This record gives sequence, C-alpha cells and structure tokens, in this order.
Amino acid sequence: MIVLKIIWLSFFSLAVLFLIAKLIGNRQISQLSIFDYIIGITIGNIAAEMATSITDSWVEPLTAMLVYGLVAFMISFISMKSLTARKLLWGRPLIMYQNGKLFEKNLFKAKLDITEFQMMCRNYGFHNLADVGTATLEPNGQISFIPVAARRPVTPEDLNLFPRQEQIVVNIILDGKILDVNLKYLSKNKIWLQEQLNAQGYADEKNISLATCDGSGDVSVYVKMPKTETKDLFE
Repeated sequence: MIVLKIIWLSFFSLAVLFLIAKLIGNRQISQLSIFDYIIGITIGNIAAEMATSITDSWVEPLTAMLVYGLVAFMISFISMKSLTARKLLWGRPLIMYQNGKLFEKNLFKAKLDITEFQMMCRNYGFHNLADVGTATLEPNGQISFIPVAARRPVTPEDLNLFPRQEQIVVNIILDGKILDVNLKYLSKNKIWLQEQLNAQGYADEKNISLATCDGSGDVSVYVKMPKTETKDLFE
C-alpha cells in the first residue's frame, strides 16, 4: 500500500511540476535568471518531499509548490512590464572588453578574473584578444562577442551577392500520415503532394517516415527503413 501511494504521489507531483513549468514558461537552462534557478530547485525539492510523504499530508507541499509557481509567474510577468524590475531580477549586461581595453571593475562585478575571461574567449574561438572588438557579459552568464571588422566572417552583402531568403521547412508527412494543416499552410493539397511523391518514385505515403517541403516547394522524402536494418557506426 505504501509503495502504491509513493507511485501515485510521484506521478501526481510530476504532473504538477509540468503544469507549473508551462505556467512559468519555456526557457533553456542557460537562460534562467538566478531567481528562476532558485525557484526551480525549491519546487523540485518540494515535489520530492511530496512524493515520499508516506505519513504526512501531501496537501501542504502541494500548496507550497503552487505558491512558488504563482510567485515565479508573477515575477516573470512583472519583469516583462517593468524595466526596473527586469534590471533588479535579471541584472544588466556588462562590457568586459572593448577596443583593446579590459574593464576590470566590470570583471570584478561579474566575479571573473582575467584568466577566466581569456578561457571564455578561447571557448568561443577568440584565442587572441586583439581579434575581439567588444565582449559583453549577458545577464544569463554567457558572453557575446563582436569581432573586429577585419576578423568578422564575410557576408554575401560584402561580396555584392543577394541570395534567396530561406524559409522554414515544413513537415508534410510524418510517420506515414499526411499533415493536412501543414499542406494548407503551404497552400498545397493532396493532389499536388501525390504528384511530388510520384515524381520521386513513391506511390504510398504509408511507407514514408518523413517528408518535408521548403519555401521553394521542393519536397524531400525519407522512407521508413526495415526494423532489421540498422546503421550504427559507433559500436
């Protein structure tokens, strides 16, 4: 009976965590503020306590999780509306280096020494500080770089080239099923799709694992492979 209760509470706490995460919003770990990080750890600990609360009531930890989640949502909403709150919660970008000058005061604010800063530069491919125009520490802890003009990558505009603007690639068949909504988005229909498949030698969409269409109307088809056929290069 105790084991069943733990299993039930574990699934229940996971469901609550999922709902709270959707309420707060989707962010990568590198995009979390210090406040979001603390809230996330706290809610996770409370969920673990709730899942293993065999004798104690699970209502109290559930209430605490909901309160933390609501506070996180309110703080996120306020920070979107208020510049002052955003600076307080997220912090401000700090210029670490610019035009050959190291700003040691900002390095101190960021709790970085020069050696660590050089290591972060090398991680981004800048082994010589002379190749860096500006280095800015963002509030999420990552450094963004502007290389000096002579070191930046060449763009098509520099070469007087005007390439075609790329568009998103849309899935039109997934696991053997035609995605009608995506076809409608592309202003296409099943007759057009069947013509495209026939032109590439595919008669039945059920044998297709994935088919995509780009902005130019070009269709790429990936057929289903037999389960007995594998391709593992890392055995």
